[in-house]
Amino acid sequence: MTTAVIGDTVDTMRGTMSGTMAKDIAEKGGTKLCSAVKDDRLGHFFALTGRKRQLIRQCIVLLFSITVIAHCGIGLAAQAQATGESALIGKYPTVKAKLEKNQFGAPIYLESAEVEDSLRVEMYGVFNHPFPAVSDALQSAAGWCEITPLHLNIKACTSRQAADQSLLTLYSGHKYYQPPADAYPLAFTFRVVSHQPSYMAVTLSADEGPLSTKDHRIRLEAVPLGPDKTFVHFSYAYRTGKIARMAIKSYFATLARDKVGFSVVAGKDGTPVYIAGVRGAIERNAVRYYLAVETYMDTLKYPEARRFEQRINRWYDLTAMYPRQLRETDKNEYLSAKRRERGNQLAQQKKEGR
Repeated sequence: MTTAVIGDTVDTMRGTMSGTMAKDIAEKGGTKLCSAVKDDRLGHFFALTGRKRQLIRQCIVLLFSITVIAHCGIGLAAQAQATGESALIGKYPTVKAKLEKNQFGAPIYLESAEVEDSLRVEMYGVFNHPFPAVSDALQSAAGWCEITPLHLNIKACTSRQAADQSLLTLYSGHKYYQPPADAYPLAFTFRVVSHQPSYMAVTLSADEGPLSTKDHRIRLEAVPLGPDKTFVHFSYAYRTGKIARMAIKSYFATLARDKVGFSVVAGKDGTPVYIAGVRGAIERNAVRYYLAVETYMDTLKYPEARRFEQRINRWYDLTAMYPRQLRETDKNEYLSAKRRERGNQLAQQKKEGR
């Protein structure tokens, strides 16, 4: 639920993946996938067989699906957006017009940029819920484990307390059904930064991620917008290494060359086109997570026993509004997979004994 700037060319990739390595990956599942590919230096992507290309593709999917939760920021402190109550209040007038008229047809504003080995996406939005309800609902790791698995690539989410820390683990994998044991586990530390009458902020942080990514930092903050609405900002930052940049460049030059995001830029002939490549990928996932948070808030009005079904149906319907960017599977397939994965998540939570 992340991206990287592609700085190196495919020609720098040498070697091929051994048969033993491919067998090990196939047998042991997603938890070994990225490290195995990394240790073999990925191989020359264009010389790989279909099976080997699929292995690298799966590794890249793991990286991008961990764009988790809603919003992606920049890995360089100098470029980071200002945070805090006053900064967020001051931001609203500058994006108000864009929230009212945009490509989403909804009060959502998104911007992205590449800087060296980091990439940022800023997402701002308005929830039609009072600030106290939003603040209370988003302040627990367990609550985020109801949000993140709505994303089609998140197979399960578990939370637990360790000493004075709240820990959250996301299991990221394919867009179709997959058990947690075959997914990539990414452990976050969850922290409530601020819980004030007129401002809230939470962060999730992970030192390491797939494909040698490091320093994943996620932040959600919100302020009241009148008595019945809330202005929300999501941010996510991480750093990437050479391995990730090479793999992702290969992926977007081949298998994912037709995928696009939401920002409109000038094409080669000056014609407006949707952004592609790594920026397009992180924008797609940022929107998926934003809609997951919105769905979570919208379905709290239902009895607890009905919420899960309401959530998976609503999340799919919201993402279906943007088929060019977000359509990956049909609704019945998505619902079926999520129902099975829900059972796996409950079992995984119980297995961990928390």
